[in-house]
Amino acid sequence: MTVLPRRTATPRAALLAASVAVRHVSDDPVRALTLAWRALPAPLRGWLRLAGPYGRAAALWGAGDRRAALTVLEASPARLAAFSLAVDQPAVARSALARLPAESSAAPRLAARLAYREGRLTEAVAALDGASGWRSARLRRTLRAELEVLRPVGDTRQSPRPSGIGGSPSPQSPPRPGPGTNRPLQGAGYVPVPGRVLHIVTDALPSVSAGYTVRTQEIAVAQRAAGLDPHVVTRIGFPVTAGKIDGRRATAVDGVPYHRLLPLVMPGRMDSIAEQGLCRAAALVRELRPAVAHAASNYSNGVTALELRAAFGIPYVYEVRGFWEDTWLSRHAATAHPQAPGLESSERYRLTRELEAHCMRAADLVVTLGEAMRDEIIDRGVDPDKILIVPNGVSAEFLRPLPDGSALRAQLGIAPGEHVVGLVSSLVAHEGIGTLLAAVKLLRDRGVPVRALIVGDGPERAALERQAAALGLDAIFTGRVPMSRVRDYHAVLDVFVVPRTPDRVCQLVTPLKPVEAMASGLPVVVSAVRALGEIIQDKVTGLQATPLDPASLAECLDQLLASPRLRRELGDAAREWVARDRTWEHNARRYRDAYARLGAV
Repeated sequence: MTVLPRRTATPRAALLAASVAVRHVSDDPVRALTLAWRALPAPLRGWLRLAGPYGRAAALWGAGDRRAALTVLEASPARLAAFSLAVDQPAVARSALARLPAESSAAPRLAARLAYREGRLTEAVAALDGASGWRSARLRRTLRAELEVLRPVGDTRQSPRPSGIGGSPSPQSPPRPGPGTNRPLQGAGYVPVPGRVLHIVTDALPSVSAGYTVRTQEIAVAQRAAGLDPHVVTRIGFPVTAGKIDGRRATAVDGVPYHRLLPLVMPGRMDSIAEQGLCRAAALVRELRPAVAHAASNYSNGVTALELRAAFGIPYVYEVRGFWEDTWLSRHAATAHPQAPGLESSERYRLTRELEAHCMRAADLVVTLGEAMRDEIIDRGVDPDKILIVPNGVSAEFLRPLPDGSALRAQLGIAPGEHVVGLVSSLVAHEGIGTLLAAVKLLRDRGVPVRALIVGDGPERAALERQAAALGLDAIFTGRVPMSRVRDYHAVLDVFVVPRTPDRVCQLVTPLKPVEAMASGLPVVVSAVRALGEIIQDKVTGLQATPLDPASLAECLDQLLASPRLRRELGDAAREWVARDRTWEHNARRYRDAYARLGAV
């Protein structure tokens, strides 16, 4: 991956980063401490213990000792509730809140934060009615603004369109997220450049490396090779809001231009963020003159593209790469209080789902990744004729033979003759990595010489490391690695494993990483969920195991580790399937044909 070299730490970036940091600390100082533990270099993390009870709890939590972290704060219900909410433990927070005296000044804010975490947005705002203090007033304004952004699309209230946008709101456009602005979008006299595409995304390379950002890059590279002219723009404030002090307005990755929308000071409320992001995106559109606005989920990108279509008359494509409300559900449902209402019936889930559905229905074309996702989109009222499946794919690099992995195996401390099973992934709950560790324990108890290799990082890492230690496993956790090194780690693995849970998001959304592993010729074992069944045919291109069942996964792994011939046969079949059906070059032709039908080429 080649990144255009330029100075990154600019005064603008420093000022923006400072505004973001101040906002984090003033909004939720407890959460700021927990984030600081993850951001600080390992030698400096111990200093957090000097930041009082919250600092000691944050250090213990970050190290994976969650019970001890909560015990530190047990004597103070307010502190325990605040910390529990910061580390996403609403059940503990609810119990702590019940112990707070009625006259506690912190009670309204903590009750509002708990309601917000559980998706009860209107209740979160109401909890602050009449609360005293500037912190309560600001939190109420912030929560109310988010509720307004997510309000039902069918709401008859009208927020003013930014002045100069021209005409009345399109019947296909949702109500504006927030108040009007004096900065016009000025779409009159717009002449697009044929074949020029503006991809509107949440985050991107080189600052963030994940399946979402890799897909953006590979699509753009392949589109350039197909004769299109793709540009990428990220959400307002990125990458500074993601912790990267990079003030470049633009950069390039392997020839793909990436544009940033960087204000001097980051707005604090969602309505202001949406408004400023739209105005800056419109200024970029006037400069670049794209022929199509191609937004990747979530809804904030879709709403921006809808407004750009209304202002400039260019077609709007919505690429549904996931169902973000279901991702939210999968990440939070496990920590919900047993007596709390199901998060799938929460106000947040319902409003977010409807706004996402509206962005799909209003698009000129909806792109998605697989059949399960297509069926879900149709269920949300989208015309099947305007849905295009463009699955995850690979570049030619992934189809080349793997490099020699012996040096890296030695560097990682893997003994000769020891098998290695694992994955490259974000370490989040729905990936089901705990099931993999339990399966490896079963294999080792049978005498199979096997190690687990977990490549990646995320909120579940500390808990997974503690689980591995409790099981007596010498599992290898590498942390995040550069995209350019992924195939080096593929070369270390004997089997690539995708042990996803049966959560709704896993049934629907097909991830990129197993496709890359298949292209590398690795045998792959996946959970038997619908989305993964679209890429792994059991006993043909890989094996399927029962979700959340360590014994089933261990049995599949045992079959493969015992038979080099079976590993080779399944790996070869998988590589052939990917080379035939799942390349970015093939996908780029689908995009070009679709853009042509929209009159953008």
